[in-house]
Amino acid sequence: MASDTIRNYLSLVKFSHTIFAMPFALTGFFLAVTWAGEPFSLKLFLLVVLCMVFARSAAMAFNRWLDAEIDRRNPRTAKREIPAGIISASNALYFVIGNVVLFMLTTWFINPLCFFLSPVAIIVVLGYSYTKRFTALCHLVLGVGLSLAPIGAFLAVTGYFSLLPVLLSVMVLCWVSGFDIIYSLQDEDFDRSQQLHSIPAWLGKVGALRFSEVLHVVSAGLAVAIGLMGGFHWVYWIGAAVFIGMLIAQHRLVKPHDLSRVNIAFMTTNGIASVVYAVFAIADMFIFKS
Repeated sequence: MASDTIRNYLSLVKFSHTIFAMPFALTGFFLAVTWAGEPFSLKLFLLVVLCMVFARSAAMAFNRWLDAEIDRRNPRTAKREIPAGIISASNALYFVIGNVVLFMLTTWFINPLCFFLSPVAIIVVLGYSYTKRFTALCHLVLGVGLSLAPIGAFLAVTGYFSLLPVLLSVMVLCWVSGFDIIYSLQDEDFDRSQQLHSIPAWLGKVGALRFSEVLHVVSAGLAVAIGLMGGFHWVYWIGAAVFIGMLIAQHRLVKPHDLSRVNIAFMTTNGIASVVYAVFAIADMFIFKS
């Protein structure tokens, strides 16, 4: 049935995880509209959303395709769509190619800068999947991939770079890298046994959590810096406080000797962090728009 096929592909790309990057893409978009003073365009807004969907779908499906054999050997991931035979490896690769083409085609209708930068974005978001094979800093590469969302949306509207959206992207980079380290604690032993690289496999659980904490402290500091530099008001600061509170919460939930709440820390706290931050930041932009 078509509905089952759609459901399988949505599961393949973990579509629910769009909640991590999409809110920041929208924040970057409306930062351009309000802070930079660019006119709002519904067409452009929809194109930015489509870019996000296509790029993220390509990245996730490529990761699943490339890691199919690794996932098959890992008890935690053996039931994923490709190892379980729900989606064939060839169909997953066709899905990746289709989304890459659609992403680049969509950027063509945005502006020349976005189109010419689109191969760079694709190299970053797809290239992440290879990094665990040679560097423990793979989590930072994932962070870079998701951090393209706010600056990419800002570029789509303005056609130029600016410091504030760049800081927002760095904030996202540190936030994503930090919580990906926490999530990867579950595979510390497996990664070592397969000679895969990750911060937990390199530093152990305690060291990995400290590394994650440093990244999240930087992310929290950047949330404060953005509020000050952008001249935001009290509405923004409510969202920033919740964002920082969720960073603290996930580190209280996960301990080196107790990983039972990793999924809650990963999905719930970070989902709340991204949505609340974006909603309050965007609301502040419109409420206090000069």
